[in-house]
Amino acid sequence: MSSDVLIRLVKISDAERLLEIYSPFVLQTAFSFESSPPSIEEFKNRILDYSSKAPWLVATIDNKIVGYAYSGPHRSRGSYRWSQETTVYVEEPFRKRGIARSLYTKLLTILKEMGFAKVLAIITLPNDASIGFHQNLGFKHIGEMNNIGYKFDRWHTTSWWDLDLQNEHFIPGDIKSVESIEHLLG
Repeated sequence: MSSDVLIRLVKISDAERLLEIYSPFVLQTAFSFESSPPSIEEFKNRILDYSSKAPWLVATIDNKIVGYAYSGPHRSRGSYRWSQETTVYVEEPFRKRGIARSLYTKLLTILKEMGFAKVLAIITLPNDASIGFHQNLGFKHIGEMNNIGYKFDRWHTTSWWDLDLQNEHFIPGDIKSVESIEHLLG
């Protein structure tokens, strides 16, 4: 039995499995500020919306989805269009195997190729593992939002991290389509 991790673009048929991976984060942690898992229809709509503008990647081992990563717009105002927020989720038994790193590395490569300039990661504290993970990928700490989310009968603080994908002289242009970067998954 092979244990090679394969990374590919999301398919709408992945929604149920991805929701299985995501739901424990919603129900058992403050890493997601959602109060309850989204319905399958809402999750499918997220996949369709997000993956039409930026990559949504899934990691598989032996054809089983074990994790995923995606990015979405940081804010809706036009001047933010070159910035993305990123996130990654890996199912419990598959953590600490480099899957999140593989997903994120591929995601960041694709975002840069598409013409995005900056990515942000917002981490609910405490989460030393996620902070170390992002630091190892070159993210820099840019601040915190104290007591910004209320979940599980208490306030939570988020730590904000960013990574420049382009150099300081980068002049932004049009963002390339997701379809135009599929060759990067080969």
